[in-house]
Amino acid sequence: MTPMHTATGRQRRPLVPRPAEPAAPQPPQDPPIYREMMRTWADRGRTLPGRHDPEWVELAAPQVVRGQFSEPQGPPHDGR
Repeated sequence: MTPMHTATGRQRRPLVPRPAEPAAPQPPQDPPIYREMMRTWADRGRTLPGRHDPEWVELAAPQVVRGQFSEPQGPPHDGR
C-alpha cells in the first residue's frame, strides 16, 4: 500500500481520473416523408414550423388606433 503522506508531513492525493461527462442526447431525425413534405412546402412558399413567417407577424401584431395611447390632438371634445 502506498503511504498517503511523505516524511515532511505533506499529504499526497491519489490520482483518480475524472468520470467522463455523458454526451448530450441527439434529437431524433425527422422521418424522410416529413423532410420531403417540408421541402415541398418550402418550394411552394408555405409557412413552415419553426421558421420566421413575416405574414403571421403582421397579422398577429396588435392593432393600434390613432390616439389610443395618447391624448388626441386638436380642439378639446365637449362630449356631444
